[in-house]
Amino acid sequence: MSKSGASGNGLEVLFADLLEQQAQSTKQPPVHLWNPDKSGDMDLRIDREGQWIHEGDPIRRPALVKLFASILKREGDNYFLVTPVEKWQINVDVAPFFMVSAEKLYRSGEQAIQLRSISGDHLLIGPNNPLWVDYDEANNQPVPLVTVRDNLNGLLSRSLYYQLVDWAHMESNDDGSQTLRLRSMGVDYLLGHLTSE
Repeated sequence: MSKSGASGNGLEVLFADLLEQQAQSTKQPPVHLWNPDKSGDMDLRIDREGQWIHEGDPIRRPALVKLFASILKREGDNYFLVTPVEKWQINVDVAPFFMVSAEKLYRSGEQAIQLRSISGDHLLIGPNNPLWVDYDEANNQPVPLVTVRDNLNGLLSRSLYYQLVDWAHMESNDDGSQTLRLRSMGVDYLLGHLTSE
């Protein structure tokens, strides 16, 4: 990702109302302060589409999923549900959050992209919530991700990724190659490389 445009502090002031809304909507328990010993493994998995599956059955109560998501913690490549006294390891296929929609927001000509997860979390793509694209080793398909909070990521749905590609601008590089970049809160995020056929 490359930084350009207005300074970070200036953009934080410009988008202060949106950042405040995000902070209010994402208030979480202080899981970073909770460090109990591991209690065990729980038969709970978050699949590629962000569905929480307990003992083979999807959890259908959104309030319960939201509660579990609020006490989720990542340590290295492992994910846990934690309380001050318990710590249960769970499985995550790709990322614990699944992003399903986006909206363009403007302040004084500067654009911010707001994403929404399947569980109702809202975030602005920016320095606190950067966007990047990994590639699946098996098929070289893009795996678009965004930091949701702490070191917890969200996977963008395929349709959302294509929507962002549609909103992106093309940029020519010094070597003659071209890239697709999405601008949000003064930062250009790389969505992909264009190849000539």
